[in-house]
Amino acid sequence: MNKPQVILDDTGQPAFVVIPWRDYERLTSEDAEAILSDEEHYDRAIADNGESFPIEVVDQLLAGQNPISVYRNYRGLTQNALAAAANINTVYLSQIETGKRTGSAKTLAALAKALQMTVDDLI
Repeated sequence: MNKPQVILDDTGQPAFVVIPWRDYERLTSEDAEAILSDEEHYDRAIADNGESFPIEVVDQLLAGQNPISVYRNYRGLTQNALAAAANINTVYLSQIETGKRTGSAKTLAALAKALQMTVDDLI
């Protein structure tokens, strides 16, 4: 992006910015998703039949808790039940949830399927 021109108000504070048309088009097209309000993101997710989660789940994820553990608890599954559904050992699942192991792509795909999530949601 080129350096924008800043127009100041009477008090000397920035009031407007002038950017090249090319930059404006980029911001309003490909990056439009990044500048949507929370309400617009929510409306799009509902329109796409996206799943929503309680704020407690979101807060846990934002706090850095392991996504597999968070979604497993949200789904009401024990480690034994999730491990069985993903066809992995419970100890291996525990190690993934505690960060001692990362889990292979195959394992993460199996966990995502069992949790009805995408792999992207888990990593």
